[in-house]
Amino acid sequence: MTTDTGSMRAVSRNDDIDPAGMRVIWLLLIAAFVAILNETTMAIAIPELNVSLDIPPEQGQWFTSAFMLTMAVVIPTTGFVLQRFTTRQVFLAAMTTFSAGTALCLVASGFLPLLAGRVVQAAGTGIMLPLLMTTMMNVVPAHSRGRMMGRVGLVISLAPAIGPTMSGIVLDNLGWRWLFGIVLPIALVALGLGAKWMTNLGESTSAPIDVSSILLSALAFGGIVYGLSQFGGASTDDAGSAVQLIGWGAIAGGLVVLVVFVWRQLSLQKRERALLDLRVFRSRNYVLSVIMMAIVALAMFGTFSLLPLFLQTVAGLTAAQSGMVLLPGSLLMGLLGPLMGRIYDARGPRVLLVPGTIMIAAAMFVYSTVGTATPTWTLVVVQSVMSLGLAASFTPLFSASLGSLQRHLYSHGSAVLNTLQQVGGAAGTALLVAVYSAALHSGEAAGLPAADAAAPGARAAFLIAACIAILPVVLSFFIQKPEDQEAGEQVAD
Repeated sequence: MTTDTGSMRAVSRNDDIDPAGMRVIWLLLIAAFVAILNETTMAIAIPELNVSLDIPPEQGQWFTSAFMLTMAVVIPTTGFVLQRFTTRQVFLAAMTTFSAGTALCLVASGFLPLLAGRVVQAAGTGIMLPLLMTTMMNVVPAHSRGRMMGRVGLVISLAPAIGPTMSGIVLDNLGWRWLFGIVLPIALVALGLGAKWMTNLGESTSAPIDVSSILLSALAFGGIVYGLSQFGGASTDDAGSAVQLIGWGAIAGGLVVLVVFVWRQLSLQKRERALLDLRVFRSRNYVLSVIMMAIVALAMFGTFSLLPLFLQTVAGLTAAQSGMVLLPGSLLMGLLGPLMGRIYDARGPRVLLVPGTIMIAAAMFVYSTVGTATPTWTLVVVQSVMSLGLAASFTPLFSASLGSLQRHLYSHGSAVLNTLQQVGGAAGTALLVAVYSAALHSGEAAGLPAADAAAPGARAAFLIAACIAILPVVLSFFIQKPEDQEAGEQVAD
């Protein structure tokens, strides 16, 4: 067992955040900023990549879906990894992997090399995000978690605010390779800072990893998302029907393997050897929060992947203009993060979640009515309303979900939360882009211009996202603020 001066036990007995722990949090926030900046620049770039690489939209969306899918495969291992290895080891491995993937993307010569680089990037990102959330839960006292989560929201929301606009300017003036050329130096600086300043928090164990669980996880989540991605082609001919049949088969196979994966974890956790400890689902509040997070992610990531396609194909905006449409909402989301955290600490989650989820659903219903004649200012307003709803949802969901667990389950709870968030996001991206692509292909086959062919598909996809977003509105009334468990855990120690 390995222990450092920033022991979590010491932190739990003080109201103030341990200075060493605070330094680690800021280093992790820098790394998270880099990772999110990378992802938000890619969202705007997909239409440009489709043209530059001469690939259809349903193939280009794999730059996003494969990224999220890889994280969904990697993240389930982090519950174990964060207990098996030190904070410093995990951070350096994650940032090195992310930097290597960014370098691969920078020199990629076509679709497959670029996709491979994105997968490597995602492997590093998938480790980083649960590490940030688990560290936050371990070093921040329960009564201050909302406030700190709000500060996290402020920092990491700068990336969505900067990313799309920067991406549009770079694409219009320099080309898509420079997206990775800009991110790579920032990633290397973060890696260097971590190598110098990162310290270890808590204790590590020596439990062996279960390789079969990793394989089962990859096959389960991979099958489901791959199956969803197959519904982007035309369905009116034999070839389209065959593709859809493959999609249904992959989804069914993924679900079967998922059942086996769950059975394997239930068996292993009896010996404290589970890759992903499913005892986190014993908390009702955690389960409801995770379900809400997955559904919001499905609708949000699907919409964010589809919106650049709509803005550039249907609305006729340039890449830079598309980024400017997203900028006000992203800034609003970041600036309100600290306020949302203070409201959560003072009044609990419902006062934020109920109006927040309503705003998300309402924004998507408005998106389902847009067309070629929709004014750009309307899109800016709708996106700002949606961003406000997201700001009011994420802080209470993260805080209430992980705060409902016992301390020794934080890493596994973070792994489950982030896994389902990424699977939901990947499924939403695949589903909505598939609906959009199917309508686009059908319209083009009928001889319609690209804008007229794509508009019905965009409206149908946004309507699907809006309908899905209704469920979190209902669930938001049942989320509770966890009781402060610090005192009980101190006695147990």
